[in-house]
Amino acid sequence: MDITPYVDSLRRDLLAAAESAGEEARQTAERLGYALDPSARLALMEAISQAASEITAAMPAGSVDVRLDGRDLDFVVQAPPATAPAPPLPPPPPAPPAPGDVEEGLARITLRIPDSVKTKAEDAAAAAGQSLNTWLVNLVRSATSDRAIHVDVDLSSLPFGGDFPFGGKRGNRRVTGWL
Repeated sequence: MDITPYVDSLRRDLLAAAESAGEEARQTAERLGYALDPSARLALMEAISQAASEITAAMPAGSVDVRLDGRDLDFVVQAPPATAPAPPLPPPPPAPPAPGDVEEGLARITLRIPDSVKTKAEDAAAAAGQSLNTWLVNLVRSATSDRAIHVDVDLSSLPFGGDFPFGGKRGNRRVTGWL
């Protein structure tokens, strides 16, 4: 972090304050500004170092250090060691049919989906400990339940940076699904 712009800003403010007092005061302020440069740098470094110490104290693990690199400051952030992720929770039991959804029999349908989608669905079913058919039936049952809430959110007005956090094509800022 280059602190020179901040020190220069202090010097400019001192000169601006002395401008109204005449040429002699302006020259004195200019000499003082250059004389105060090392003190201002040291004060800024101490304040930034204190802030880093307070941030480190507030962190549950890891640290933030400030190091001097010539006239610049470098921040070194040490993240806590990665811990093994907790094992996934077992899938919730399938929702019982709603009172009006008494199943009377089975119907067979043909579903045509891209191979990549089928692979992802098989992986999700395996993670849930279910067959692909059972997983799909439960998914359709949940989506068509009277208690299902369909979500359709347009996020195009939100100011995201270069990477859109929900994936998909750039410019496609819509999230849909069922809860």
